[in-house]
Amino acid sequence: MDAAEELLCDQGSTALTLAAVADRAGVSKGGLLYHYGSKEALIKGMIERLIEDFDELLAAQPGETYTERYLGATLAAVRSGRLRRWAVVTGASGNLFLLAPLREAMTRWHRDELSEEPDPRASQIVRLACEGLWDVASHDPELNTEDDLQGLESRLRALLKPPPS
Repeated sequence: MDAAEELLCDQGSTALTLAAVADRAGVSKGGLLYHYGSKEALIKGMIERLIEDFDELLAAQPGETYTERYLGATLAAVRSGRLRRWAVVTGASGNLFLLAPLREAMTRWHRDELSEEPDPRASQIVRLACEGLWDVASHDPELNTEDDLQGLESRLRALLKPPPS
C-alpha cells in the first residue's frame, strides 16, 4: 500500500497499475495479486487503512469531548502532512463503491457523541470547520502557518466551551 500511495503522489492516478505498484514495491505482480486481487481491491485497502489511521489518531487525542479529540486529530493530521495521502487515494478511486467505507466513516465522525456534547450545534460547526481545514490543507499544505493553526485551534476550542450560565 505504501508503494501504491507513493506512486499516486509521484505520478497521479493514471500511473496506478498493479504492475507499476509491484515494481515500486519490489515484489512480483503475482505476489501483489495474492494480497490484492485487483486494482480496486488495492484502492479499497488503502482507503480502509486511511480510515484506521485517522481513528487511531482520534483515539490518541486528549480531550473531554469527542469534538475536542476530533479537532486535535485533524490538526495533528494537518501538521504532520498526512493529508496528501487522503487526497491522492480518494482521488484515485473514481468509484463510489470504493469510497463507501469513507462515507461511512465520515458519517460516524460527524455524528458520534454529538448529542452528548455540551453544545451540539457548536460541536457540529467545529467538526465542519475541521473538514474545511482538512480540504484546504490537502490542496495547499503550506497555506496555513503554525501561527494560523494555533489561532484557528484557539478559536475553535473557544466555541466548544459551554456558554456561561
